[in-house]
Amino acid sequence: MYKIVIVDDEVEVREGIKESIDWERHGFECIGDYRNGSEALEAIAELRPDLVLSDICMPFMDGIELTRQIHLNYPYIKVIILTGHDEFDYAQKALRLKVHDYIVKPITANELRQLLDKVKDEMDKEAENRENLSLLKMQLHQSLPLLRERFLEQLVGGTLRDDRVQERFVYFSLPPIAPPYLVVAIDIDDFDDTKKEKWQNDPELFRSAAFNIVQEVTEGKNAIVFRTREERMVVIFSGEAEEGTYETALHVSDVIRFCMEKYLKFTVTVGVGTLCKTLHELPQSYNGAISALDYRFLHGKNKVISIQDMEGAKKPAQQLDIEWNRRFATLIKTGTLEEAHLLTRLLISNLKASLMPIGACYLQIQAIIIAIMTTIHELAGHDSAHFQGHDIVIKDINRFKTLDEIEAWLKSICREAISYISEQRNDQTKMQVRSVTEYIDEHYSDENLTLDDLCRHVHLSRSYFSTVFKQHKEQTIMEYVTRVRIEKAKDLLQHTVLKSYEVGAKVGYSDPQYFSVLFKKNTGTSPKEYREKLLREKIQ
Repeated sequence: MYKIVIVDDEVEVREGIKESIDWERHGFECIGDYRNGSEALEAIAELRPDLVLSDICMPFMDGIELTRQIHLNYPYIKVIILTGHDEFDYAQKALRLKVHDYIVKPITANELRQLLDKVKDEMDKEAENRENLSLLKMQLHQSLPLLRERFLEQLVGGTLRDDRVQERFVYFSLPPIAPPYLVVAIDIDDFDDTKKEKWQNDPELFRSAAFNIVQEVTEGKNAIVFRTREERMVVIFSGEAEEGTYETALHVSDVIRFCMEKYLKFTVTVGVGTLCKTLHELPQSYNGAISALDYRFLHGKNKVISIQDMEGAKKPAQQLDIEWNRRFATLIKTGTLEEAHLLTRLLISNLKASLMPIGACYLQIQAIIIAIMTTIHELAGHDSAHFQGHDIVIKDINRFKTLDEIEAWLKSICREAISYISEQRNDQTKMQVRSVTEYIDEHYSDENLTLDDLCRHVHLSRSYFSTVFKQHKEQTIMEYVTRVRIEKAKDLLQHTVLKSYEVGAKVGYSDPQYFSVLFKKNTGTSPKEYREKLLREKIQ
């Protein structure tokens, strides 16, 4: 069943289309109808339909601009344009934007049914092609040689001499790349027996299908894609302005995540590294992307996770050589108290089984403590001096005589550290939310105020901060903006003699009709009725 939304500024047209079609019979589910492109675009970001049926002439955002935004941000969504006989110039623009089809009003119900059947057949064929095992096998055999994969892995791993890099780019016929650079790592969340059976028990074929989707989504995006020996998929973005590279990486990562779930029916987690200016710094971006994947344990699967969102705009933490150090550092970032106890017990059990002398055990524990304190400092900066567990950490380890004593001591450090980092992260989030609400209070009258403006104000990505804001305020950012504007409008209606359209303009709505509709939706009355009600109450 494919999902469709209808966009038309005439309610009669929308209702007529919805009621004249037996959607399920034609393989569609009508999940919404909207009166202009602006409303539709906001809904599309959440609903992710397969098909958009849109009028071409609408207020606020017409069908041409809506089509352009969909083509830019959601290339997997098809658009069918509706228009009148006298709008040929619009039609030409729509065709240049690669709309799926173009039909002239008035359209009969029978014509629309035939069009839906045609589009469904085309979508079915596209879905079949994506899962065509013979095609996938052919593409697999035509994949780039293993040497190319290893070269790119060495490039992000920092094991190549600078004078050999450009030479090998030419040798492997790779497109040239230019700064700034940013690395994204994609990791399959699950690979159970059910999925293996679906793909004829051929895990390599399954991974090839996933890799093909990454290649398709990143095509034309100044990106190089490859797979590592750990079966992760890696994308190197390059060659745009710094902000453009980062925003492109976030957007493309989310499209990859969505397409994996939609077309191959499994999920991936995507880690986004930090921007860097030279190829020599590329390993830092790669390590940051890999570190971001560790936060899957905190935020769950099927997510795009930016190391910048998790650890701030700093260089990613360097991975320690000793595996125990790395595991404890990751635990402090994303773990629970129960996981800390389990990992500590496992460490002590391994030390006991190793029969290492007590001096060597002390060195092992001290290295772990240094890793924990380094992690706290990286996440909290100068505020780490307020870590209450600091006194526990600096105690002389040599006073402990048994590994059992050290186990209890290490558990207490982990407990204090996890609690401290959780408090720091929560305090920082509250400050960011408060900063945005204050910014809204100052700029609500700006009709061009957007979600992107607010996220840039706190230097966080749109997807991450939208989730954080809703958790704290129990409403979306733009719902909060609307509530502030309506409250300001109510105050102006009560205490000034401004006309309704003047009030609307002062709170960010230059269109009087749209302001009136929005005001009534939120208060139950029109601006005029609200003012008259206040006057009656005052007289009484």
